[in-house]
Amino acid sequence: MPTPTTTSRSIPTPTPAPTTASALRIGPHDVQPPVVLAPMAGITNAPFRTLCREFSGGKGLFVSEMITTRALVERNDKTMQLIRFDATERPRSIQLYGVDPATVGKAVRMIAEEGLADHIDLNFGCPVPKVTRKGGGSALPYKRNLLRAILREAVSGAGDLPVTMKMRKGIDDDHITYLDAGRIAVEEGVTAIALHGRTAAQHYGGTADWEAIARLKEHVPEIPVLGNGDIWSAGDALRMVRETGCDGVVVGRGCLGRPWLFSDLVAAFEGRDDDIARPGLREVAEVMVRHATLLGEWTGDETKGVVDFRKHVAWYLKGFAVGSEMRKRLAITSSLADLRAGLDELDLDQPWPAGADGPRGRTSGNNRVVLPDGWLKDPYDCADVGEDAELDTSGG
Repeated sequence: MPTPTTTSRSIPTPTPAPTTASALRIGPHDVQPPVVLAPMAGITNAPFRTLCREFSGGKGLFVSEMITTRALVERNDKTMQLIRFDATERPRSIQLYGVDPATVGKAVRMIAEEGLADHIDLNFGCPVPKVTRKGGGSALPYKRNLLRAILREAVSGAGDLPVTMKMRKGIDDDHITYLDAGRIAVEEGVTAIALHGRTAAQHYGGTADWEAIARLKEHVPEIPVLGNGDIWSAGDALRMVRETGCDGVVVGRGCLGRPWLFSDLVAAFEGRDDDIARPGLREVAEVMVRHATLLGEWTGDETKGVVDFRKHVAWYLKGFAVGSEMRKRLAITSSLADLRAGLDELDLDQPWPAGADGPRGRTSGNNRVVLPDGWLKDPYDCADVGEDAELDTSGG
């Protein structure tokens, strides 16, 4: 079966072309085009990063899924699996989640001293309750002194490794934090900031506020600002850069079931706007099998790999004429043979369906943000946050 970089013209392989976008610089790393794969739990493991990198021709920056700092320091088995990089990954990027400055510092020093990665990103954007109820993710920037302490420990412990951060606008519309957080990040030596233009309360609902990205760029001109939110196509990425003045884009849900989006992004930033992938179902099926195969190789168990792949089936097949019973069957396969057999029964001559380029993934919004008791009483006091707030067995 051909790999993504050698498949048919329906999924084009990027070819050299004059560069029209300036390079994004993350410490010593030039990221050209200025495109970053967003960390997504259970998604951006080594196999998925491999697929996206292959489609991009190795261009861009591809970040691991979120790693819990305490689990890393304690060398949790699942966590150590999650930080395994393919030999071809350069730079190697790890995203860390932590609440306790001392634990974050230990994790960062471990990465730097043991050469586990080339770039560290800190998560202050996750809106899920199991994270925010501990004061982590998108809840944490509200506590300005705690944010400063974590950034200071991370930057000092990283040595020559660049430290970046990803955040949201704030907890909700009444508790906006991104401008204060951006200034603190600059003062503490953070290399770049990515802003998701939503609050934690919005989760993934509504429309991302790109104007906030523009305001942050104006507020912290000293370092690169990357925009995140509602990038469903290469055209969206170019439009975000044009409208906000941001230095690059972070792509998350838009590439679910569409790793070839990174081929589109490279083409668009290199001035080849018409070189957009429109794979038929046959090509999509090839990528699906390859994705499942890579997962099996990564886990060391074909069944585990195929079971892990199940969550991707609906994303890959979005818009194609595939009956509900077949979708269910494909979503419960447990071997590569079963997956291939099911796909072979489809009408593989179907072209790329109209409307399949739009939103995908989670869209829920207007959620109550679960926070520690009394979290909103004082935006500076953080006496109740300590090492016990770390998730010690999550594995990331």
